[in-house]
Amino acid sequence: MPLRDSTKTIGQILVSENIVTPEELEVALREQRRSGDYLCQSIVKLGYAKEEELFPILANQLGIPYIHIKNINIAPEVIKKVPAKFVSHYKLMPISMVGNKLTIAMSDPLDLHTLDDIRLFLGVEVIPVLAGDNDIMDAIRKYYGIGAETIDQIVNKTPASKTKKDLTDKAHIEDLEAMAEDASIVKFVNQLLMQALEDRATDIHIEPFEDELKVRFRIDGVLYPINIPSNLRYLHASIVSRVKIMSNLDIAERRLPHDGRIKVKVGDHQLDLRVSIIPSVFGESVHIRILSPESFLDLEKLGLSELDLKIIEQVIKRSHGIIFVTGPTGSGKTTTLYAVLAKINKNPVKIITIEDPIEYQLKGVIQLQVQTKIGFGFAEGLRSMLRHDPDVMMVGEVRDFDTAEIAIRSALTGHLVFSTLHTNDAAGAITRLLDMGVEPFLVSSSLECLIAQRLVRVICPKCKVKQKMSKKALEELGFHTDEQEVVLYKGRGCIDCRNTGYRGRTGIYEVLVISEAIRESVLARASSQQIKKKAIDLGMVTLRYDGWQKALAGVTTIDEVMRVTQQEELPA
Repeated sequence: MPLRDSTKTIGQILVSENIVTPEELEVALREQRRSGDYLCQSIVKLGYAKEEELFPILANQLGIPYIHIKNINIAPEVIKKVPAKFVSHYKLMPISMVGNKLTIAMSDPLDLHTLDDIRLFLGVEVIPVLAGDNDIMDAIRKYYGIGAETIDQIVNKTPASKTKKDLTDKAHIEDLEAMAEDASIVKFVNQLLMQALEDRATDIHIEPFEDELKVRFRIDGVLYPINIPSNLRYLHASIVSRVKIMSNLDIAERRLPHDGRIKVKVGDHQLDLRVSIIPSVFGESVHIRILSPESFLDLEKLGLSELDLKIIEQVIKRSHGIIFVTGPTGSGKTTTLYAVLAKINKNPVKIITIEDPIEYQLKGVIQLQVQTKIGFGFAEGLRSMLRHDPDVMMVGEVRDFDTAEIAIRSALTGHLVFSTLHTNDAAGAITRLLDMGVEPFLVSSSLECLIAQRLVRVICPKCKVKQKMSKKALEELGFHTDEQEVVLYKGRGCIDCRNTGYRGRTGIYEVLVISEAIRESVLARASSQQIKKKAIDLGMVTLRYDGWQKALAGVTTIDEVMRVTQQEELPA
């Protein structure tokens, strides 16, 4: 489709349509010259207009179709026609190929130099269409993979004598070091980290297999595969070596597990990346945990109900006793403990922690790191902590009898102790301690509160819609209501939530306060189910019921609550 008026620049068109003022255009042009972005990108960045309002008007004026690439399926042969390096350099996306005519999406279809370069390079007739810059970049990552142009560069530079086996199993240390410092490898690893941050990932997994390398991000507690170039398997050893160099680890050691940390500054925020590398059959597997200070929330923002929040605030004011937070790995126990310590730390108290690993550094808190290689574990750390006159102690995890007994005896001698246990619910922590060999009278005397928790995904606010469910359907799922029909909510899926219907997470909780009745049950060695039933009779809200309340409030969905909780069958 021909342009309606090729004599007008994009800036002139936008001013004439009152999308931007002449003054805003001048600022945007200066920003464009400084950043090297296209003009429309600069206008959107500066907040003068949104893509969805800017591009349709612009497309109408130019006589060029405006498309949403995410709604289009692009054929593999079209992707192969235009190299990744070319696509990334010019920030365009091939859409379709009919005969000798190639349709490409651009955020600046008046860029005649780029159009001429494509015609000369590919020897085809080019038909430009208009698309948003974010839409184009998302499509490049989707169809070409993260860092496709970077990987192409280094694979092309690698001598033909370097075989797949050479680059993975038999790479010399000198070769690995040189390749890990190669600009292309450095750029790829940086792109991977930036993409993970942009996608709000909490974990990055780089996993080698016999004939492929997989990269997965954990977003809102769920793992998603990330599209990467197919030839990335050849460079696995170099990528791992680059991560090791960033973590100050020994690249020569590939037989033993490694643990390290990386400090990354993104904008005004300092991020801490925790790195763990383990040797597998087909090479070293890398896990990177992204620890963002933004995820370190106030106690009031963790998702606790008003009742549970009041209970916890009262309990943590006590001068002695032990409080356990329970739940499986990845359920947010550490975040809760840090939020509690941050609240207590406002008072004139001395706090010492022993952790493995130290995830966040708390100002004004003495933190000890477990060193198992030299025999410094949780039990040894606890004994040392007691000699430093603490008011509050935090033990990262109680794993054995020695740690449990020292923690409990510390609580009995005038210290407030916090720790975690891996149990399914709050009452299960009591039987777990008894199974470790701790005497019932010690458990009964020292315990003050047990907090069980899970993390559920939050419904995306951008695509949130109502969902009606009948009483019968809910009862089949184990949720009881007096209403014949209940209005709940779900997410339809959109760009903001990666079409999952969820964005972000919150906690659901079960807070069991150790009352006299509960202490008697502990002394009588009652089962966890019996203790749980008694706690419910005394007013405890269970994990599933707390999740049900959040589903009714439109925070999460029934499916999420069922995913993270077990069916509660209480004895009569």
